[in-house]
Amino acid sequence: MLNLRPIEYVGKSPRAKPRARKRSGGFFGGWFLLMLVVGIGFSYLRPIIPFLQSQRAEASTVNKFKAIEGLQNSDEFSKKLAAAALKRTAEDVEYDPGYYDIAYPGGDLPANKGVSTDLIVRSYRALGVDLQQLVHEDMSEHFRLYPQLWERKGPDRNIDHRRVPNLQRYFSRFGKVLNNSHSLDDYDIGDVVTWSLPYGAAEQAGSHIGIIVPGPGARSGEKWVVHNIGSGPKWEDKLFDYEIAGHFRFGPIRESLTAAAGTKSGATLSN
Repeated sequence: MLNLRPIEYVGKSPRAKPRARKRSGGFFGGWFLLMLVVGIGFSYLRPIIPFLQSQRAEASTVNKFKAIEGLQNSDEFSKKLAAAALKRTAEDVEYDPGYYDIAYPGGDLPANKGVSTDLIVRSYRALGVDLQQLVHEDMSEHFRLYPQLWERKGPDRNIDHRRVPNLQRYFSRFGKVLNNSHSLDDYDIGDVVTWSLPYGAAEQAGSHIGIIVPGPGARSGEKWVVHNIGSGPKWEDKLFDYEIAGHFRFGPIRESLTAAAGTKSGATLSN
């Protein structure tokens, strides 16, 4: 006989309520896994963190353009000199210490050739200061006051301004000689620094030369240098990488030190 009693419930079968999960174990377990992943990731990434940081402040084209623009906007000769030096780092220059017959005044090597002194000469010349002419004129009158290292009997306008010891002597005569300290506070943008390289000639007090410029990007408050030590003009944090032989501040008191033909030119410091 059929059971015809009405069905009391229509729909899904009722289910028992699930037991509440203990939250303490799951909570701390999740944090443990997260910390484990972070720790493993850090251990793998740690070696490249300094590289990533350096990339942020590298001497990039963008940072270089910003530095040059800021320096050029200054009224100070020293800042404009630093800008001219930074511009040189955009040039592709093969390191070439060879002797060249060049024009006078205003003579220069081929644009794709040069050494550390050529970078200095070209930077000053961009501001109307011709070190080729200035050094030659002074050596013509006071040859014996300059280092006698090359067994020459008189000045040579092709090469004298391309030798670091000669530039040191000229800057010491007509510029300001500053301390060779290891304190960054003693160095200003636009100062000229010479170094004695460990592999340079022992009798040469200075065998390398560069110009102090600001650092790139977020490191603009630092003192970097523009120099050519063999791979072309570079913008680098190497002020104290070599033994400092000389520290000078040299600039004109008038707009240009380039002498008129047949006229004696003088040079003095511009503070």
